[in-house]
Order: sequence, then structure tokens, then C-alpha cells
Amino acid sequence: MLVERLKNIGVETFVIEMKNPFDVKAAFELSRLCKKLGIDLIHTQFLRENYIAILSKIFNPRIKVIYTNHFVMANNRIQKFFNRLMTQFNSGIIAVCNVGRDMLISNGNKASIIEVIFNGVDVAYWKEPVESTLRKELKIGGDEFVILCASRFAHDKGHKYLVDSIKLLKDMTNRKFKCVLAGDGPLLDDIKKQVAELGLQDDIIFIGFRSDMKNLYTGSDLYVNSSEHEALSFLIIEALASGLPVVATNMGGNSDIINPITNCGLLVEYNNPESMAKGILKLMEDENLYRKFKENAYKAVDEFFNLDKVVDKTYNLYEKSLQV
Repeated sequence: MLVERLKNIGVETFVIEMKNPFDVKAAFELSRLCKKLGIDLIHTQFLRENYIAILSKIFNPRIKVIYTNHFVMANNRIQKFFNRLMTQFNSGIIAVCNVGRDMLISNGNKASIIEVIFNGVDVAYWKEPVESTLRKELKIGGDEFVILCASRFAHDKGHKYLVDSIKLLKDMTNRKFKCVLAGDGPLLDDIKKQVAELGLQDDIIFIGFRSDMKNLYTGSDLYVNSSEHEALSFLIIEALASGLPVVATNMGGNSDIINPITNCGLLVEYNNPESMAKGILKLMEDENLYRKFKENAYKAVDEFFNLDKVVDKTYNLYEKSLQV
């Protein structure tokens, strides 16, 4: 998809097949391409690509390599060994959250070259209002509170416990609400079955994969994140940039987004339906708190997760790396 998007905006692209993290042929092809195009720096986004870029230095020692780690996951002993061996040749490593930085160090990466640069979004785009069609499409009344969650239906996204929390929430309040679940994935049928077994067909609406996220955010009152693993969720940041308060699990980098400084949402305990239900209920019933979080949502993104600032910090790291 990235290649197609780049081609559509007129960016010349080159595809190098990579069979494994130590694909010497791919490393050679990469070094040859960099020499041909006069490339000074390679910015990799995944571990396999980072290893191959580092191996390309064998054929092109002048090249600099920067790696962005998008995950908060522990590596095994073999991976940690190769991290210590390989990533010392990185000119810089970007962690997208503070927990991610700690995990990188734990995984054997060189601490002195790791810099935290948060993910960012185009604030102007998300802040620009649109007339949402969500409520009309789903026949949701204007007085109903709409809870939105958009993520792939996989184990680590926590849909099972989110559905359990909606069941508890229904017993906690008389206020009308709907929970809208966007996305697809291997556990979609299982979650639909769970919803039916709990008798929540009128309360939880499945809308499948959607690309009109701005439309969904604008038509909702609250965004929820029930994930077990998060680095720095773009969906949370986009929701905030659209003016939505957020209730999210206190996992990974979520605390970098939602905290006493940003004051734009609530963190709840993962896999604790009661904690999630109480968090949602608090924002459904406390209008002053809801209004405060909504106002702070824009400010938080503009100050900490603004794409312009991400670009500046990343470019500064490029320049710093090229000077070494």
C-alpha cells in the first residue's frame, strides 16, 4: 500500500526483496542503489530492514542508518545478542514512546543513541470539522452516547474484555448509548458470538473495516482503546485531534498520551472490565470533566503529537547522524 501511495503522489520508488534479516544479496542491492542515487542515510522502520541496512555498510561504509522501533515487545536471547552486535552500527534509534525506549535498552540496543520522538498527525486536517454521517447511517439517536473503538479483531486488541465491560456498563447506567466497533480480523466472528451470547446486539454495532475515520470520530462522543500492547497509537492521537476524549488501557505508550499534563482522558486497567466500564461511565455522567477533556484533546495533540514537530525532530536527528 505504501508503494502505491508514493507512486500516486509522484515519488519514485524502488522495491528490494528481503528474504531474512541477514539477506546479504538484499544488502548488496541496497548499497548499490544508495550509491547510484547518491543516498547518504537509510531510515528503517522494522528490525529485519534495519539489519539489512546495517549489512549494506559492508559494501558502502559511508552510509548512515537510523532505525525507528514501533513496538513494545521483549526480544528473545538470540535477538538480544544480535541487537547488541548489530545496532551499535546505527547512527540513531528512534523510540516512539518512553516505554519503548526502556524496552529497546532491555533488548540489547545501545542506550546512548536512542531518542524518543512521539508519533504525530496533521493537526489541521483532523481539527477541520466535517458533517458526520455515522449516526444517520447506523440509525443512532442524537441523545445517545456513542463509544467508538477502531482496531483489528486480534487477541492483543482486547475486544473480549471490552465487550464484557459494555455488559457491565449497561447495568450501571440508564443513559442510552451505542458502542461502535470498526475493523476486521481473525477474531471478528468470535466477538460477534460473544455479543450475541450476552444479549448486546442492540448495544454494540459492528461496521467492518472503514477508511473514513474522520467521519467516525466526528460522529462519536468517546474513543476507547482496549489493547494489551501499544507503542504510540495513531488512532488515539487522531481521535484526540478530532476533539474526542479517550479512555484507554494503561499499557505501552498510552501513558505518554494520557496523563496529568495532557489531561485529555482516563487510563484504565487492562483486562479489567469493571475498570473500563467505570472509566466510560465517568465521562458519560460528569459533563464538566468531559468538557475539560474535550478542550484539552486539541491542545495535547498540538503540543506533543503534531506532525510538524515530529518532522523537525526527525530531520534534526538526520543532520546529527550525518555529522558523526
